[in-house]
Amino acid sequence: MPSTPETLPGAESSHDAAGKSATGDTSHHGPKTASFAALAIGSIGVVFGDIGTSPIYALRESLNHITSGGVQRYEVIGIVSLLLWSLIVVVTLKYVLLIMRADNKGEGGTLSLLALAQRAIGRRTNFVFALGIAGAALFYGDAIITPAISVLSAVEGLKVVTPALEHYVVPITLIILICLFAVQSRGTHSVGAWFGPITLAWFICLAILGLRQIPQDYEILTAFNPVLAISFLSREGWIGFTVVGSVFLAVTGAEALYADMGHFGRSPIRFSWMAIVLPSLTINYLGQGAMVLANPQAIDNIFFQMAPEWAVLPLVILATAATVIASQAVITGAFSMTQQAVQLGLLPRLEIRYTSETTAGQIFVPRVNRLLLIGVILLVLYFGSSSKLAAAYGISVTGSMVVDTALAFIVAIRVWKWRPWLAVVVILPFLLVDLSFLAANLLKFFDGGFVPLMLALAIVVTMASWVRGTVILSQKMRRDTLPLTSLFRSLEKVQRVSGTAVFLTTDPLSVPHALLHNLKHNKVLHQTNVILSVQFAETPHVAKEERTTVEHISADFWRIIVNYGYMDTPNVPLALAKCRQSGLKFDIMTTSFFLGRRNLKRDPRSGMPMWQDRLFISLTKDATNATDFFHIPSGRVVELGTQVLV
Repeated sequence: MPSTPETLPGAESSHDAAGKSATGDTSHHGPKTASFAALAIGSIGVVFGDIGTSPIYALRESLNHITSGGVQRYEVIGIVSLLLWSLIVVVTLKYVLLIMRADNKGEGGTLSLLALAQRAIGRRTNFVFALGIAGAALFYGDAIITPAISVLSAVEGLKVVTPALEHYVVPITLIILICLFAVQSRGTHSVGAWFGPITLAWFICLAILGLRQIPQDYEILTAFNPVLAISFLSREGWIGFTVVGSVFLAVTGAEALYADMGHFGRSPIRFSWMAIVLPSLTINYLGQGAMVLANPQAIDNIFFQMAPEWAVLPLVILATAATVIASQAVITGAFSMTQQAVQLGLLPRLEIRYTSETTAGQIFVPRVNRLLLIGVILLVLYFGSSSKLAAAYGISVTGSMVVDTALAFIVAIRVWKWRPWLAVVVILPFLLVDLSFLAANLLKFFDGGFVPLMLALAIVVTMASWVRGTVILSQKMRRDTLPLTSLFRSLEKVQRVSGTAVFLTTDPLSVPHALLHNLKHNKVLHQTNVILSVQFAETPHVAKEERTTVEHISADFWRIIVNYGYMDTPNVPLALAKCRQSGLKFDIMTTSFFLGRRNLKRDPRSGMPMWQDRLFISLTKDATNATDFFHIPSGRVVELGTQVLV
């Protein structure tokens, strides 16, 4: 029978959550001790891996829209100009200079932006909440498509080495991806130190390849003139609009700059982008454009044909390593996003493993890893090539960027205190650009764009059902509870036993159901009783000094509220141990933890449709138990069940 613990969390990267450890002590905000250079190099490996592999396919896919009538010079230059100005407007101006100002106690990402916006408004509004859920759901679509298209596009370079290897591209891609997901449970701390240097070598290689090709036709340098991009769009009309959908491939991964802000810091990310990443991408796209101008036949596989013949195979190997790193970043981002969603109450409790005792942000979510692997394999088998898969790529990323821009508008007015007209003047142009990219990508809906949308819709339905179900369940349980103060008068004659009893509950003002069942069946109380409530704030971290609230409410009763941020690791025994300074005598060997376990049955009058009711009950059944989630020793736990109609 489906069941759910009484201690369900309340309501509520990119990417790696900064500052976590296996002990659960996560009070610091962002990196503090690493050198600026180390953070800058580290950000190159994690933050820019996705956008750094876009040159493999972005220009090729953009040019594919205009090849039917032969490639014209103004078309090549116009498309390269669109690529360059997309990097300048979307990444540099919007994310690097604007959105990264939205600092939620050092953290970034869609859910951090959601929490910042909601806190600024002062209440949970359905529109803002729906935006945040949609952004998070679209990110999962990105997390599935990025490994598939990135690794597949790199391995396709083998066809340039020798056409005989064409039939081995998909099998080799699947082997690499399966190995990548298989090692997730071991963590990446042992190889993560190589991510930055390898990706740095990749960007240097991009610049060198571009510099070799630019002298073939210096007219490509006129692509810096934005008028040529606008002229191309006006001359080509509808075809130009379809090209915009592929041009967006050049900026996929831009949202990682904001999502990883808490892990590396704003300044190192900005420096890496301006000093290394943007120049390397710019030079490479210019080189690709010059090569096509000089040799239009190179359009089939522009990137790998930029290298001399002897360097193609090493380039394929380096490209594969870079795409694996890019995939790793988005996979760990999905893990971090899941943890945030669980602790913000958007998803049920899931098993989260910590793969390193020393490295921040090293977590592994087995269920998410399995689902991502299945999705990636299906995508590779269904589409079979990076060109076909590119059609499905843009929608999830453009949708996520639209959400970020809309939330940034709210933050600008409510948090930064901008005048509404100033927010409109500054942010509306970015929103129009994002919506243009989204509209262009929606044209690919029947060519594969439906994949991320269907996936996002499934995640939105799941999150909405979980949020609605937990609200209904909490209201129903609250009606059946007693105020805590009314209990004390009836406890004078109850027999006491030695030790401490901790009763976990979501409502610290009411009598926990586990306490009522213990009195009903065992007819005893412990010498010390603790009513413990774990709550999650809409901030990334809660400082140590603000983590616990301790109140001695009677001779043998204590009320303790433990607060965590949505990127903190809840550890109940550790929190109780720190309450000793408030007078609580806590010894884990003489303490019993009482948890209420609810067995849920469907109630036709619950207020939810039958399918949503069943989905909620199924989610509660699959949720990991509170013992593991709160790091409570299983040998000290007593579970008392009750049946609830929901």
